[in-house]
Amino acid sequence: MLKLLADENLDNTIIRGLLRRNPSIDIARVQDVALSGKDDPTVLAWAAQEQRVLLTHDVATITKYAYERVAQGYSMPGVIEAPTNAPIGQVIEDILTILECIATGELEGQILYLPL
Repeated sequence: MLKLLADENLDNTIIRGLLRRNPSIDIARVQDVALSGKDDPTVLAWAAQEQRVLLTHDVATITKYAYERVAQGYSMPGVIEAPTNAPIGQVIEDILTILECIATGELEGQILYLPL
């Protein structure tokens, strides 16, 4: 199963909903791994080091930095971007589907946009 990292701007209701549905999901929050307030490249580098796919609402800047990592030949395990106006229930369902259908490493260098 994919390991996840929730960006500090991700709605915590999504995290709670995911864990309520599947308590075995391996999800860390930026706030819990001493990355609060760090810039996007630092968060992406940590996610790559830990082989975690980043969950975020930040469609404005994360995309740019994620693709820069790929262009520079660095690992980028993947990003899942959910717009802030997407229904939370749909975002949870989409992430659960992704976790069921995508193996570790399959999102390398990719960004998925929700809703699916």
